[in-house]
Amino acid sequence: MTPDSPIRVLLADDHTLVRRGVRLILDGEPDLTVVAEAGDGAEAIERARAGDIDLAVLDIAMPRTTGLQAARELSRRLPGLRMLILTMYDNEQYFFEALKAGASGYVLKSVADRDLVEACRAAVRDEPFVYPGAERTLVRSYLDRLHRGDGLPERAITEREEEILKLVAEGHTSREIGGLLHISAKTVERHRANLLHKLGMRDRLELTRYAIRAGLVDP
Repeated sequence: MTPDSPIRVLLADDHTLVRRGVRLILDGEPDLTVVAEAGDGAEAIERARAGDIDLAVLDIAMPRTTGLQAARELSRRLPGLRMLILTMYDNEQYFFEALKAGASGYVLKSVADRDLVEACRAAVRDEPFVYPGAERTLVRSYLDRLHRGDGLPERAITEREEEILKLVAEGHTSREIGGLLHISAKTVERHRANLLHKLGMRDRLELTRYAIRAGLVDP
């Protein structure tokens, strides 16, 4: 990207109408242009690795691979790529996970028309973007933790467990999940048992509800 050229954006969301609306917002700015789209995280990774992308805007809840999973992978493979998470979920834990995954910011879809353009520009300047209204909540929450002697919120589950949780919630069998992740069905069952134990849950239905609340899958 040269100083005078527009920021080249990859837009990843599994809803065509959302992509269309976001594209209208970004393409309406002289310094931003959407040059690629993806319908899930795996496709976003593939498209970003093909090159010619300055910024990836990733939805959290996508099939196959979530936006957070894609961000982690892209952060490892393309450390110079800037990323934003676009989501309908106002979720503190996933805000921190987005930053940890390498994203520059976290934008709520409900106010994308107001915040997304500035978030894109901030990301390319290598500045973090915190959506308005979140700062006070996040600072208060952090100060409360310090007062209690706690640190930042701990990750509830591992990356592998998150992958399995998402696929379980999407209705895949242990054998299918094993095939997708290149592990045995027995290993999948062990991870699923660990998830139930960690999260204090009893069955697939409760895991699915948790995955929806966490923004891993759409309701």
